[in-house]
Amino acid sequence: MSLSALLAAAPSPEPGGSLDEAAKQAGNAAGWVEENWSTWLNTGLRIVLIAAIALFLRIAVRRALTKLIERMNRSAQAVEGTALGGLLVNAERRRQRSEAIGSVLRSVASFLILGTAALMILGAFQINLAPLLASAGVAGVALGFGARNLVTDFLSGVFMILEDQYGVGDQIDAGVASGEVIEVGLRVTKLRGENGAIWYVRNGEVKRIGNLSQGWSTAGVDVQVRPTEDLEKIRAVITEAAQEMAKEDPWTERLWGPVEILGLDTVLLESMTVRVSAKTMPGQAVGVERELRWRIKTALDAAGISMVTGAPEEATEGADPTAGVAAPSAYASATSPQSLATTPIPPPSTTK
Repeated sequence: MSLSALLAAAPSPEPGGSLDEAAKQAGNAAGWVEENWSTWLNTGLRIVLIAAIALFLRIAVRRALTKLIERMNRSAQAVEGTALGGLLVNAERRRQRSEAIGSVLRSVASFLILGTAALMILGAFQINLAPLLASAGVAGVALGFGARNLVTDFLSGVFMILEDQYGVGDQIDAGVASGEVIEVGLRVTKLRGENGAIWYVRNGEVKRIGNLSQGWSTAGVDVQVRPTEDLEKIRAVITEAAQEMAKEDPWTERLWGPVEILGLDTVLLESMTVRVSAKTMPGQAVGVERELRWRIKTALDAAGISMVTGAPEEATEGADPTAGVAAPSAYASATSPQSLATTPIPPPSTTK
């Protein structure tokens, strides 16, 4: 059958029918819109209101936290340069600690506010949140197991900063490394070692912290003299040297108490040790020990009291240097003390 025959056999559309159908569909659409426009308007207004309140709360909370951090920094800078600031306040330490705490609080506040707003917006669309929350819980557990070291470092850093266990400028012993703290982060702490090396210590690896810069330090000096020296004279000389040191700058501020002579620490045949101790400013114990040791040595020399260094005494004249080294042998000197003290071995008998 040809194409022209098919076209001729097909029924022709009626113009009136198509117009009625279009008008009916338009009426249905208008009725559906009229029925649901109030729901759409209500949902849209709820979403806009939730988003506006969430943004306002986020901006207000972050601004309040920022002002609080700035106030803390200004209070630290107000006493900087004074005697109180030099003893109790480290401006850089306070600044880094406050900035870290502020960053954590701002992040937590933003997460809580925006997360709550997102859930409320999804609820406004009549979306079932139970599967979403279950999936998020499973994903959080998997992420926690996969990145447990990172989470451990972060949580340890947060608690270290909140508890103020150490700060910038402190001398600490972290077990895995020791030195001066130059930066405190939420994940890593930077230490400057004695030889100048920078140690990056993960906060989660730190099991114990020994802070040598909090409270006060103790300077201890051991004075070794001969056991024949007069102890009262030694006490008087050391006391006078310590009192002169305490009157001079900068030791008058670094010494937080009088230098105490604790007494005899050890008594041996060739020496005795007098223990001297002093309470010092945090982190200044090493410098006080060096200066105190210097002044005690100078004062004892001026008083004619010689200190014992612990070096071995020289061999007396006429003694054999090998007397304390090896036993006498056939190749040793025949006139040595060992050879003279030994009994000669009789020659073997040749008679039968």
